[in-house]
Amino acid sequence: MFSQRIFITVVLLSMAFQNIGVAGERKIVVAHRGASGYLPEHTLEAIALGYAMGADFLVQDVVLTKDDHPIVIHDIQLDAVTDVSDVFPDRARSDGRFYAIDFTLSEIKTLRVTERIDLRTKSAVYPKRFPEGESHFQVPTLAEEIELIQGLNRSTGRNIGIYTEIKSPAWHREQGKDISKMVLTVLNRYGYNDKSDNAYLQCFDQSEIRRIRYELDSGLKLIQLISGADADFDVLRTPGGLKKLSAYVDGIGPSMSNIIKGRDKDGKLIFTTLVKDAHKVGLEVHTYTFRADALPEYVKTFDELLHIFLVDAKVDGIFTDFPDLAIEFIKKLQDSK
Repeated sequence: MFSQRIFITVVLLSMAFQNIGVAGERKIVVAHRGASGYLPEHTLEAIALGYAMGADFLVQDVVLTKDDHPIVIHDIQLDAVTDVSDVFPDRARSDGRFYAIDFTLSEIKTLRVTERIDLRTKSAVYPKRFPEGESHFQVPTLAEEIELIQGLNRSTGRNIGIYTEIKSPAWHREQGKDISKMVLTVLNRYGYNDKSDNAYLQCFDQSEIRRIRYELDSGLKLIQLISGADADFDVLRTPGGLKKLSAYVDGIGPSMSNIIKGRDKDGKLIFTTLVKDAHKVGLEVHTYTFRADALPEYVKTFDELLHIFLVDAKVDGIFTDFPDLAIEFIKKLQDSK
């Protein structure tokens, strides 16, 4: 069983990375679900490791419990990353899935978090990562995660930010819950209120992002997430769509496939104009998701992938499961100048 205090002490003493930018430009490294390449995603241990590795921001994907607690987990269902089907075998919905919203926080705290599995094959999605069934991890609340980050900021003298995503707001409303209001309440309670605070708030839902800015009157830095193949985002990817977005968001979070379309018949990379178009209207570009153990077919190494996006495409930041590797790459670039 992990002693969280001992774990944090060990990683903070043993690792010291700092993102110092590329050629004088600030490039942010966002620890995607924490240092999820090394520990089960979204656990406090993964967050602590991502912090120790020197990430600029740490991601919180948020859904709600039955008793209205915002918890940090990527899916609205529990079964891909916990043992819920073993602990509560009779609590699945008609589709066979186990939804977080059907469980109280105390029930969810009895679950054991594991590496993500493919529900069809029951095998790990990333088989070379942390071994399944080893040690003991739990699903954290949003408040618990913020308190850990803020506590580490105080004890280390650093100022690492949070990067929160509201998951499936329309679905939550169908279930009778306003997740955006509840998440903003927690963020505000911990001092995240406006653009001067070290926090981003992101969502895929276009109407919800507008609602958060205008109806819920949030002053936080907002990021419109953009999927790769979803036609609903086609308009947003145009210069006109980006111009309209710039009225109420601070940046976009496109998938890598929105920026690189692969290579042409001569082997040359095919870049879209998305980054340039976004920069023209003052939008930041933070792209996802960089995994050293799941490279796109157009590169051979992780460093090559990082160079293409950070240097050639000139994105402002990246989401990665391996924040240490991204920070090391950025440092090597700076040292070579």
